[in-house]
Amino acid sequence: MRKIYYICGVILLSIFFGGETGYCQSREVEDSLGRLVHVPTNPVRVVSLAPSVTEVVFALEQGHRLTGATRFSNYPPEAKHLPRVGSYIHLDVEKIVSLRPDLCLAIKDGNPVDAIRKLERLGIPVYAVDPRNLKAVMGMISDIGGLLGAEAKADEIIEDMQERVEKIRAAVSGISEYPAVFFQIGVAPIVSVGTDTFLHELITLAGGKNMTAGPKPYPRFTVEQVIVMAPDVMIITSMDRGKGFDSVRARWKQWENIPAVKNNRIYLIDSDIVDRPTPRLVEGLEVLAGYINPDAFQAIP
Repeated sequence: MRKIYYICGVILLSIFFGGETGYCQSREVEDSLGRLVHVPTNPVRVVSLAPSVTEVVFALEQGHRLTGATRFSNYPPEAKHLPRVGSYIHLDVEKIVSLRPDLCLAIKDGNPVDAIRKLERLGIPVYAVDPRNLKAVMGMISDIGGLLGAEAKADEIIEDMQERVEKIRAAVSGISEYPAVFFQIGVAPIVSVGTDTFLHELITLAGGKNMTAGPKPYPRFTVEQVIVMAPDVMIITSMDRGKGFDSVRARWKQWENIPAVKNNRIYLIDSDIVDRPTPRLVEGLEVLAGYINPDAFQAIP
């Protein structure tokens, strides 16, 4: 948990549109962006501003605190019933305010700064997270757990994640040469992943060599370029949640000189478990390890 500065006494909170006011103990915390934010010591009306944040709150067993979430907050199933406040890149500020939150949980990569500033001007505290890799995801879980009084559950989740990551590391540690992996996240155009992405980290941890590593986070490629790469493994996901996978695989199967095609190593993976900064990234890592290094992964109970 980041630095927390406790404030003596109480502060008066106005509850928007309800005509009610109440007293709530407050504390000052430092968020992932280094900002000092005044938050309630026991927030009871929380609005999540990203699907990943919603998922983390539920993982911490604090879903009862949520009064709103963004579109595509679809996990766990209970999240689908929360009032929607727009998408995480197009927030509906009026809707958020109407839900009378005492805390909003934002994410740096996606939430519009103007919308966050409007909420703060209205007196709604906004705590921002910035998970850019597995370590930072664990830090985010710890931070949100501290905000919601779920420190013990956060520690439990983090310990489980760390143990599962170490099992993967151990299982692939004896591999002398990593299989070459092409990870396709876009169909038209063909889009893959660069070095500064969750997927690059997961591919590497799973014992694979990311063929598209480089400074561009989401580089584009032609079919001819992929053929020249000659990947050993091809893994496909897209924002359409898997629709059309068979047709995409059929198009690649025309090129039998690609090792992944020749050896029938073209796989599909659920995008939600590899591109959302949540505890399920470890599940995504385990699936990738099974695809990339099936023999090594069999050693894991």
